[in-house]
Amino acid sequence: MDLGKIEHSHLLVRGLNLHIAQIGTGQLGTVIFLHDFLEIWYTWRYQMLAVAHAGFRAVAPDFRGYGLSDQPPEPEKASFDDLVDDLLRILDALGVPKAFLVGKDFGAFPAYDFAVKHPDRVQGVVNRGIPYSPTAFDSKPLPEGFYIYRWREPGRAEADFGRISATAVVRNVYILFSKSEIPIAAEGQEIMDLADHPISDIGGADAGGGSHNSPSDAADHGREGLRVEDSGDGGVREE
Repeated sequence: MDLGKIEHSHLLVRGLNLHIAQIGTGQLGTVIFLHDFLEIWYTWRYQMLAVAHAGFRAVAPDFRGYGLSDQPPEPEKASFDDLVDDLLRILDALGVPKAFLVGKDFGAFPAYDFAVKHPDRVQGVVNRGIPYSPTAFDSKPLPEGFYIYRWREPGRAEADFGRISATAVVRNVYILFSKSEIPIAAEGQEIMDLADHPISDIGGADAGGGSHNSPSDAADHGREGLRVEDSGDGGVREE
């Protein structure tokens, strides 16, 4: 499967350069893929290739502050309204009058909001993980160790991630969030401690960049040893 066919560019959207991955000619329309809280466009790589092969144009942005997109100058003031407004500008910039929206967890919220606010620009919505609700999502019944609660604390996610390499963080995220259970840490435990493999098995704090084997990607293919490298454009390349 050739990820090199996916094109990467940046669009100037509301003062920020947003990274856009896309593939396909779009005879049957355009599909916009919206990633989760801990992910980037790369989450949707296989689906992008599949829908492009089927005749659609596949577009996956990195949300503001994610991946290769710019950080907003005041991230503490960011909201889902910003993501909805960014999406509208992306459609305009790409010349897409109407699109199918596909979201996963965090990405489902702007997909639903966009469809409500701009129904004339939407052909359909497909979301994973989050059902539609006209009221705000209520996470209060979840325990203190719920990953969103933990990482909302200023500096806690940075401290959790800083103990290991960036490669290990990405691996752990894809391992933890591919399960049916929501990651919930016990008292005195951090979210990264919940991964199946000890830190020493997945790179350690002294691990450098470059190529590595990704267990989550290998699982996608049903085999071991898929090689992933920094591509210098969209962030990753598979071989």
